[in-house]
Amino acid sequence: MSNDAEATPPGRLLASGQRCRIRIWNRSDRSVTTVHESAERLYEAPNWTADGRLVLNADGTLWTMPADGSADPTAVDIPGVPPLNNDHVLDPDGVTVHVSANDFHIWSAPLAGGAATRVTPDDGGLHFLHGVSPDGSELAYVHLDPSAEAVWSSGTIRVMATDGSADRAVTTEPAAADGPEWTPDGSWILFNTEAFGHAQIARVRPDGSGIEQLTVDEHVNWFPHPAPTDDAAVYLSFPPGTEGHPADKRVRLRLVTGPGSVSDWGPAVWQSAETIVELDGGQGTLNVNGWAPDGSALAFVDYPIGDAA
Repeated sequence: MSNDAEATPPGRLLASGQRCRIRIWNRSDRSVTTVHESAERLYEAPNWTADGRLVLNADGTLWTMPADGSADPTAVDIPGVPPLNNDHVLDPDGVTVHVSANDFHIWSAPLAGGAATRVTPDDGGLHFLHGVSPDGSELAYVHLDPSAEAVWSSGTIRVMATDGSADRAVTTEPAAADGPEWTPDGSWILFNTEAFGHAQIARVRPDGSGIEQLTVDEHVNWFPHPAPTDDAAVYLSFPPGTEGHPADKRVRLRLVTGPGSVSDWGPAVWQSAETIVELDGGQGTLNVNGWAPDGSALAFVDYPIGDAA
């Protein structure tokens, strides 16, 4: 989720002396490769398509580029949709992308470009997309109440059909919650929430039962992303005391692995997470699932200033 609509639309900008690097962490040897670098445009939130492209946002627009960095990003033309934020999710059909826009609605559009269709109704809420079910039939999103005294702490996790019908609450107690994403087998929704204190990773059944805290530490943990291969997960970890998920922090990517599938892992496995990358970033680094389809690599973005390596 991003509140960039309150900042400088249609998107965030690089600070003086700052660079944006689109990077790949390779699981086999744990190396990190920079596949694109820019001092002019601030890219965010890479997805990874089945045919080997990255999908990112910048300047309120979607962009695609080869995951190997062999060509620069090119813009995707989606006429009629408001400027986008960094909540975009690839449909399992390989053809459709679901996006959040700065009108606080969720839209669906052809990934190749073309007219978008608005999914969410005018129900008075703010809608932030984060997940699509493994069978492509449902979307998971965060619903905020703009009339609440603390808007950004009013979040509940909700699920709806991809046409906007059959909307239902998964969590009902308002909290600063974000990043709902199904496990690959569809049996759990992972998300981050302040329901237990500061932001921690949790899970809940799609019917709203069985909510459980998974990470228990002093760090502020956001955006859990299971690998499509169902044998790993990653999340973004901010320093203790961080409020929200701001930009330009020294953050960590934390890898979780364990026996069986992601759905089998309780708190003990999640608490064995290891840091795989430390970087300058936060907002925009890992807002959406950036795993390669075969689970061999992970795409993320960092934003160093000056000569930082």
